[in-house]
Amino acid sequence: MILAAAALAALAIALAVPVPVALSRAAWTRRAPASATLLWQAIALSGGLSMIGSLAVLGLSPFGDDLLDAAAGLAEAVRSGSGAAVVPTVALGSAALLLAHLLLTLVLTTAAGYRERARHRALAQLLSSPLRADARVIDDPAPVAYCVPGDGADSLTVVSAGLVDLLDEGELEAVIAHERAHLEQRHHLLTTSFQAWSLSLPWFPIASVARREVALLVELLADDRALRTASAGALRRAIALVAAPGRESAATARIRIERIGAAPLPLAARIAVGALAAGLLLVPTLLLAGQAVPSL
Repeated sequence: MILAAAALAALAIALAVPVPVALSRAAWTRRAPASATLLWQAIALSGGLSMIGSLAVLGLSPFGDDLLDAAAGLAEAVRSGSGAAVVPTVALGSAALLLAHLLLTLVLTTAAGYRERARHRALAQLLSSPLRADARVIDDPAPVAYCVPGDGADSLTVVSAGLVDLLDEGELEAVIAHERAHLEQRHHLLTTSFQAWSLSLPWFPIASVARREVALLVELLADDRALRTASAGALRRAIALVAAPGRESAATARIRIERIGAAPLPLAARIAVGALAAGLLLVPTLLLAGQAVPSL
């Protein structure tokens, strides 16, 4: 079990720093945002599983030769009141605390986001008027466009009067299509999970890097969906016109504009990324399963 704990710890360290750093610097992710997003999710899940699993295996190792025997040994130690059970190992306690902390932060972040979106939808409904079947307009001279996820028909796409005046019909269509893509693909669920990861580990810089990268990738995914109904030129012009200090960084706008029309990553490469993501999840799972039953 000690070797398995060491292997899981090594994987957790690799997925905590060098792997996400390399991925954040990779240029191919702009050409395959869906594949890159999948890989970021695999890194986060596998890294968390490896970290918690290594601590749990290390903490249980004194109680048995495999996880099943160790769990029974721990239960017997607790029942008998031995010192080893009364004062659990630091590793086992850390695993439990880390798991509880991550899950609690995710629940609280999700609940807070739900309440905030509900409040925002109510205000948007009150302060806006219908522009067309799939969008509402608010009386604001600044060029603004955003979406507020909800339950099906409750979702809103909102644009400002300033944006409507600034853009031509094709550009406005591109912006609305982009915002509708966020709703249809439910990007808020993805960004919320990475926000929770970042909030739960504020001292962990890679969590912030992952949150920032995923936020960019969902913008690229929405651009790709918008291009199914809007022209590339209209989308480029809309991004350039709407981007402004305080609304969207110049760097993000530049990335979005430059990658429109770029050749997508070859299918074989996207399949390889998907296989890598699956492998990242499979390795810690097999390591833990191998400790559950000695014959595995």
